[in-house]
Amino acid sequence: MLIGVYPGTFDPITKGHLDIIERASALCQELIIGVYENSSKRPLFPVKQRVELIEKAIAGFPNVRVESFQGLVVNFMHAAGARVMFRGLRAGSDFEREFGMTLLNKKLAPDVELVCLMASSQYQFLSSTLIKEFALLGGNLEDLVPAHVAVALKDKVSTDFPRD
Repeated sequence: MLIGVYPGTFDPITKGHLDIIERASALCQELIIGVYENSSKRPLFPVKQRVELIEKAIAGFPNVRVESFQGLVVNFMHAAGARVMFRGLRAGSDFEREFGMTLLNKKLAPDVELVCLMASSQYQFLSSTLIKEFALLGGNLEDLVPAHVAVALKDKVSTDFPRD
């Protein structure tokens, strides 16, 4: 059985992430969305809430599940029995970052393969960082994130960053 992992912070999950999840889940028997607990990035949502938001968003994918992890992604993959890591690429800067991480991961875990999926054209510009800023500024999130994520973002920014 081919098990794949799509790791990331997913703070929050976007429609771009869901596009990669849909395409990656078609390439393996099981896909694990690995939600990285990285406090150095100062995520807007705690990891438990990020996992819950993703679980709701992937309800229609029977071969996809969500787990949080700490530490090296290759260690998480080995513990899960996964051999393939999926990543989405948007532009040249994504390639540079992924290339460096891949070389390091390959040194740590030669048995892990990377599959990069190009972001669909309508999501080339989309990032969780931009989504958070857009939400903070009161932008319409309808085409960018699932509806329940838009609600969670609006609640979070109105609570944590009230506007005068």
